[in-house]
Amino acid sequence: MPETVRGAQAMIAQMAPRLDASGPWCFVDVTPDRAPELLGAALATFREAEGVSAIVPGHLASEGAPHFARITLEVYSDLEACGLTAAVAGALAEAGIACNMVAALHHDHLFVPWAEADEALQTLRRLSEKAR
Repeated sequence: MPETVRGAQAMIAQMAPRLDASGPWCFVDVTPDRAPELLGAALATFREAEGVSAIVPGHLASEGAPHFARITLEVYSDLEACGLTAAVAGALAEAGIACNMVAALHHDHLFVPWAEADEALQTLRRLSEKAR
């Protein structure tokens, strides 16, 4: 694994946002009757007091569920470093774009409304360029 990047300015400058072209993703409740299907296709899951939620391909969600695009920040950010999430969420908020962040071991992933994916990607690229 490449060396992790720690400083906020360096993480932002190196984040290299990439749009996942595989299709839309949805956040869903995992119910017992659909658990095998949803968990088998889930990109991520999280156990909360209310139950298990998952991020699944859009075609598995209920009709009318909001669809999200996934943008991966291709920087190996240190999990204990500060500033990347705040900068990204702030830039998107200024552009009026909602953002749901998921941090994984290797990368941070943003889920933005499907219709605003291209605008979100351009906003993040400008943020990264400005930090260089």
